[in-house]
Amino acid sequence: MTIAYLNGEYMPLEEARISPMDRGFLFGDGIYEVIPSYGGKMVGFGPHISRMQNGLAAIEIKLGWSDQQWRELCLSLLEKNGNGDLGVYLHVTRGADTKRNHAYPEGVEPTVFAYAFEIPPPPIPERDKIKPYTCATGSDMRWDRCNIKSISLLGNVMHYQQGHSKGDGEILLYNENNELTECGACNAYIVKNGVVATPPLDNQILPGITRLLLLSVLQADGTIPVEERVITMDEVWDADEVWISSSSKEVMPVVKLDGKPVGDGKPGPIWEKAAKLYSAGKYNF
Repeated sequence: MTIAYLNGEYMPLEEARISPMDRGFLFGDGIYEVIPSYGGKMVGFGPHISRMQNGLAAIEIKLGWSDQQWRELCLSLLEKNGNGDLGVYLHVTRGADTKRNHAYPEGVEPTVFAYAFEIPPPPIPERDKIKPYTCATGSDMRWDRCNIKSISLLGNVMHYQQGHSKGDGEILLYNENNELTECGACNAYIVKNGVVATPPLDNQILPGITRLLLLSVLQADGTIPVEERVITMDEVWDADEVWISSSSKEVMPVVKLDGKPVGDGKPGPIWEKAAKLYSAGKYNF
């Protein structure tokens, strides 16, 4: 039985209820985070909560929780759900009003919902043991504030479905200038001649926590050159390796794009080295 948290109370997940007038339900008006943990040890808690606080401020939801309050909630949910390999889902909406109105309501308490769910064990960072991804590609049709981790995910869902319906695990997106942005639910990277490149952070891209941790680990190690720069889709098609990353996937190799092999069609040596560095350093944040 999964134990969840809703507005100050812990309860079985199936007993959690919100009002149909909640603005998260009506408008997708809220912010969320997903924090992975293994054996009760969270990955990237600090950066995750910092991004959540920034998101709440960006859309003017005044919750007022401290980072310590979020930590206590996460640790409590992990303990109540067995401290295994668990993801913690955190979800804050503007709350429930008495009427449906696009304008931000006054005097409404935010809704805070959270629960823990089982996740796979961390991937083994070895080329002959990892199960690689295949991806579709598509034009990025989402809104211009993708840097906010909003619960309004319809654009991402539709793009993800584009890949899923073709039997792929993700979709690489590109803007009107034919430049790589990100994926339906991941950040994206290419490798050429031993150099890792990923698009720079801007309004088109979610500031992924796994991206942050990976770049920090690689820069600290110093043996794999890293660039944050504009990447054209021509460069993607010519890459030696393509990777994707997210909190739930960690750092994964992509071996096919639109059915065509990336490089030699196998997970690459730079990915293996980078994934091992990430695996060793991911708890240091």
